[in-house]
Amino acid sequence: MKLFSFWRSLATFRVRIALNLKRITPEEVIDVNLMRGEQRAESFRRINPMMALPALIEDDGTVLFESLAIIEYLDETHPEPPLLPKDPKARARVRGLAQLIACDTHPLIVPRVREFLAREYNVDESGVQKWGHHWHREAMIALETHLAGSTQTGRYCQGDAITIADICLAGQAVGAQYFKCDITPYPTVKRIVDALFAIDAFARAHPLRQPGAPATV
Repeated sequence: MKLFSFWRSLATFRVRIALNLKRITPEEVIDVNLMRGEQRAESFRRINPMMALPALIEDDGTVLFESLAIIEYLDETHPEPPLLPKDPKARARVRGLAQLIACDTHPLIVPRVREFLAREYNVDESGVQKWGHHWHREAMIALETHLAGSTQTGRYCQGDAITIADICLAGQAVGAQYFKCDITPYPTVKRIVDALFAIDAFARAHPLRQPGAPATV
């Protein structure tokens, strides 16, 4: 198994957490530096034409892409510990929370969007930061409302077992740090995030603990 990764990639962070929870260690981790535009190299385009991280290549050569698809694949092929509840309604809620982050929020702040804003609309760095902060704040408001207002919320997003929703929430919290969005005003989110980062599988996957990462962001 090969994992294409970059320390700052929040989508890859999600996959690293799942790998850690499943106790899977890729044989090779290949760095694709998003800040240098290495994702646009022809060699990587052949692996993922969307030029986005992560990508995972299985031993038989199968190429997997998109973090949620990879995580569900890992959950199906390595079922312990399960990352989705058995109950259909609970599964739908977990997927909804995960997609709120990974599909509705994260795509708005990835490098290609920030670069497009700067290149095509002359948005300066402070404007790009404001853009990222805004979408993180909107997501945090929605997440806090969902989590605080549901009896299904427990120690984690869905009861007391870690799910894909928690993996995505951890990434949302780290991304909020990138854009100076304080999560303190969202107490349920913060409580769950603090509990998650006390778990080794989450702490060890943190972007700032990866090769090439700076001391702070």
